Amino acid sequence: MPPEILASLKPEFVTPVVGYLCAENTEETGGIYEVGGGFVSKLRWERSAGAVFKADESFTPAAVGAKWEEITDFEKANEYPTSVMDTDFLALLERAKQADANPKADDLRFDGQVAVVTGAGGGLGKAYALLFAKLGASVVVNDLGGSATGQGSDSRAADLVVDEIRKAGGKAVANYDSVEEGEKVVETALKAFGRIDIVVNNAGILRDKSFARMTDADWDLVHRVHLRGTYKVVQAAWPHFVKQKYGRIINTASAVGLYGNFGQTNYSAAKLGIVGFTKTLALEGQRKNIIANVIAPNAGTRMTATVMPPEMVEAFKPEYVAPLVAYLGHSSNEDTGGIFEVGSGWIAKVRWQRTGGYGFPANRELTPEQVADKWARITNFEDGRATHPETTQDSLQSFMENFGNVEEEAPKKEEGGLDVEAAKKMEFETLEFTYEEREAILYALGVGCKRTDTRFVYENDENFGVLPTFGVIPSFTTMNTVPIGDFLPNFNPMMLLHGEQFLSLKKPIPTSGTLKSQARVIDILDKGKGASVIIGVTTKDESNEIVFENEFTLFIRGSGGFGGHSKGADRGAASAANNVPNRKPDAVVTEKTSEDQAALYRLSGDYNPLHIDPDMSAVGGFDVPILHGLCSFGISGKHVLKTFGNNDPASFANIKARFAKHVFPGETLETSMWKEGNKVIFQTRVVERDVIAISNAAVELNASAVRDSKL
Repeated sequence: MPPEILASLKPEFVTPVVGYLCAENTEETGGIYEVGGGFVSKLRWERSAGAVFKADESFTPAAVGAKWEEITDFEKANEYPTSVMDTDFLALLERAKQADANPKADDLRFDGQVAVVTGAGGGLGKAYALLFAKLGASVVVNDLGGSATGQGSDSRAADLVVDEIRKAGGKAVANYDSVEEGEKVVETALKAFGRIDIVVNNAGILRDKSFARMTDADWDLVHRVHLRGTYKVVQAAWPHFVKQKYGRIINTASAVGLYGNFGQTNYSAAKLGIVGFTKTLALEGQRKNIIANVIAPNAGTRMTATVMPPEMVEAFKPEYVAPLVAYLGHSSNEDTGGIFEVGSGWIAKVRWQRTGGYGFPANRELTPEQVADKWARITNFEDGRATHPETTQDSLQSFMENFGNVEEEAPKKEEGGLDVEAAKKMEFETLEFTYEEREAILYALGVGCKRTDTRFVYENDENFGVLPTFGVIPSFTTMNTVPIGDFLPNFNPMMLLHGEQFLSLKKPIPTSGTLKSQARVIDILDKGKGASVIIGVTTKDESNEIVFENEFTLFIRGSGGFGGHSKGADRGAASAANNVPNRKPDAVVTEKTSEDQAALYRLSGDYNPLHIDPDMSAVGGFDVPILHGLCSFGISGKHVLKTFGNNDPASFANIKARFAKHVFPGETLETSMWKEGNKVIFQTRVVERDVIAISNAAVELNASAVRDSKL
């Protein structure tokens, strides 16, 4: 990990918060806090108002789907529960009984699919198994047949459910193994039906005791059945889901896991562990069409019968939970990583809410007293700054932004400003870049060229040439000869973002040779909270003729406010706005990137570990290593070249782009193009997430290409 990251994430920014929470006069308890890099915030659960369904036979998975937007709508009267007692399920049941008829919709069928339901010998699991079978699924009814406290075994529970399904015309087999032997549960599905499509982890036990009386055996057994059992069943099913590129997982948590409950430390810890487990499954499975969600049900079961009065157990019918489970298990559901509370005909979604928190200066020592002084702001959910982190990237964003929160010790000039003109006059080392045809081909492969693109990947092709965007490669290393930290206040490399790229081509790039590049500072703009540094790199060939010029626009957070100008001079095509015309694009090219795209592209010279090392990408706030921005730049340029440049490298006069969003390797890039005279304006969208990755972009074509190109 780079030293500048380690310096910002040092434990000295965490220990003062711990010190405050341990202070004798601190009254905070049961809280959850995110802390790092000088930033401190508090988390709580936020729950949607949800939807109430009429408690009758019309409460089906299809009815759930019809009200999905209402279930997941956080724009209404959201709730912030802190206890399992904060939800009045008896009142919800009364509302459900009096509700209007449920929306009518065609049944959601599971014909040809196989569902494994654990703990299906009674209660919730039985209701799930019966519903899946009724809707056409072949069902594996798993139940060890033990007591509610995990003792003994009996095959009758599973057998009775299987008999009921078969008598109703359905398909089912029993499995009597412990969920700790998940491979045996899944093997039953494969032997009986040849496949597995859906896993519902429902098996569970209770060993309720106050924490003072909790034994290791009570703790371990609950975790083995709930958390380890859930893991083992999913672990066995996962390779089959990956191979068939399809899978649906519904895991079972509990309101006890979300909010805690007296006498259930073992159970609540296991159940919240299942929430984290499911969230990670959702991330790892999303690109493989494996959807994972977790429910916190309230229903009468063997377990709750020990802690609830009989009239409440009877009121909490499992049949009021099963429709949600079936909907989440259906192919039409694409929501993943969700947490849902359900019971008594009511379904709501739960998510994290995080305060805007407080960022302490990253270059100052932090003390418990300072934390105490800002505690009201740290824990304020009502000041309009609260966010809803869904990913580790969301979580880390505030930490990363706070890296630039520094108190300047002394200005670099007596006037407190920055001498931009002096920086522009600085001279930097000239670097040589020697390459052969191999490097040009490797770059072409790195931006998605196929074996059929022989003009760019086969050196013996009669028209063999170099992609125009290869021009960024020799310049990339040269850009780094500019010591930004020597003249820019509060510079932190982790706060640097590559904002825009401009490449001007003076002649076709040779297929091999030695190029010489020299960098210069074009301008430094004061953007208030940050600074824009524009670095130019001029590249010449062995005859000292300019081959191409690059301009790298870098935005550095936390380095603004030095009193400089905020707007630079017009640099022609390099600073053009390139706004998209108000009409349909003249051409659209779609290309799915490879999951190994970044691993291949980096061999052209950008070895930033953010693009290959999962640990580094996690620090950067990304679930997996992201694709290089200049790789997306090259792919988009390739699309324009093929569409309007006749695949002739000489057709490009220049290309400019703004990097708007990151791209994950394996995602699909869609380049939309509008031809305006000799200019092709384009933007590139990530199809899977519907976000613009490259904006304000354009290619200016040489005259010959304009004459030859056709719409």
